[in-house]
Amino acid sequence: MPKTLHDLIHSIGTCRICEQRFALTQTGHQPRPVIWASADTPNPRILIVGQAPGARVQESGRPFTDPSGNRLRDWLGIDEATFYDKSKIAIAPMAFCFPGYNTKGADLPPPAICAKTWRKPLMDALDPVPLTLLIGGFAMKWHLGGIRKVTETVLDWKAHAPQVFPLPHPSWRNTAWLKKNPWFEADVLPVLRARIQEVLT
Repeated sequence: MPKTLHDLIHSIGTCRICEQRFALTQTGHQPRPVIWASADTPNPRILIVGQAPGARVQESGRPFTDPSGNRLRDWLGIDEATFYDKSKIAIAPMAFCFPGYNTKGADLPPPAICAKTWRKPLMDALDPVPLTLLIGGFAMKWHLGGIRKVTETVLDWKAHAPQVFPLPHPSWRNTAWLKKNPWFEADVLPVLRARIQEVLT
């Protein structure tokens, strides 16, 4: 297993461990790992941990090039240039490839083999990051442990701040959740935006 960040980024980018798995999905697609990090910057200021790339990211090769990304950048209070600046922000989801769709057209969960293979070596290769954003249940479970629900974990955000902020997924599918939980935008986001500006300056 490669240990340097440079070797890890290369190995993740060329990984084909799920090739047969993806061939059997409704999309029948090829692996295209998407990791957004610089081997020259082992100490980014922010680490964003999502679930897995979606279909649009599978095409673009850049994380969050979709409406979810627009909402996430709005939550964080930063523009695209800052968001994609690898010297400041690394983006490493729990699975690096689009997992495909099920028979109902919904995204499949991130294959567990991806995190099992790459997560710990990648975290070990990155220097301590001042701020980590955990987006969704898969990221929260791996990084925080336990099996608490997303809403419960986000409600308990003060227990993890200022180094870690657990966040719901910014997908349009969570619009109803945001309306049901106005405290997230009213209480969490102002603190998160202030913390982001603090670590970026």
